[in-house]
Amino acid sequence: MNDNWTEIKLTVPADQADTAGNIANMTVPYGIYIEDYSHLEEEAMEIAHIDLIDQELLAKDRTKAVIHIYISPEDNPAEAVSFLEERLCACGVDHSIELAGCAMDDWINNWKKYFKPIPVGERILIRPIWEEPVEAGGRVVLDLEPGLAFGTGAHETTRLCLELIEKYLPAYLPEGADFLDMGCGSGILSVAALLLGAKSAVGVDIDPLAVKTAAENARLNRVEDRFTGICGNLAEKVAGKYQVIAANIVADVVILLSKDAPDFLAPSGVYIVSGIIDTRERDVLDALAGRFTVIERREDRGWVAMALKAIH
Repeated sequence: MNDNWTEIKLTVPADQADTAGNIANMTVPYGIYIEDYSHLEEEAMEIAHIDLIDQELLAKDRTKAVIHIYISPEDNPAEAVSFLEERLCACGVDHSIELAGCAMDDWINNWKKYFKPIPVGERILIRPIWEEPVEAGGRVVLDLEPGLAFGTGAHETTRLCLELIEKYLPAYLPEGADFLDMGCGSGILSVAALLLGAKSAVGVDIDPLAVKTAAENARLNRVEDRFTGICGNLAEKVAGKYQVIAANIVADVVILLSKDAPDFLAPSGVYIVSGIIDTRERDVLDALAGRFTVIERREDRGWVAMALKAIH
């Protein structure tokens, strides 16, 4: 295989291989390879009609299955890993993930040559900083260096969230909208909100690398004077009220953060959640019941995003 490809090795219990395989197949359009030796003797006799099996095969761990997923150079492995983590956790599949096939520096950088400017919604154009300036056609250009943080705009969860921000933020601009990004990752949502006219944006994340990346992207887009990056726990580190709050993470974290979100949401403000796999949507809705009402729902390839209003 070409060295520019990245191999993701997903190890799961053998009795969960079918479920994990179905999830893995959703990440790529060209198939996967599964190593599963849990029924080695039976299958050898049934398929090959032999009972003499190589000792190396007999020594394989029968309790585990390894699923090999190959990510093409134009795709970001970090996005695929995030997808796998959310789906597998949602389905209760024990797992470990290993990136192999090429050096880390290679898989971090190889996909960049294929990451081209992406139009999102009606008003945003995401331009990787290594690409030449492009004709924006009236769109706001968001210059982005994602680094190792999640959020390029290529993943459905981020696009859905950006579309909802683009739709609901303008209603608050005349009074001066303040934006809160819970789990800011690359800072793409905060920067987009500022470029669309928000008065200020606060990005909070437990990952110091994400906060550093977000601050750098704010600087690249010349909005650093209106952006504040905070590393730490939301409830302990953040203060104030915000007209728009966004959480583009995963279902379990959305549920956790939503306990505190009402404390930060301004009256009549909007709370946007994304990163929710369709199989966990009901869990999220149950957790929000009595505190929020859904004013809009969007879905793309099994990912759900919602705009919510607080119930007073």
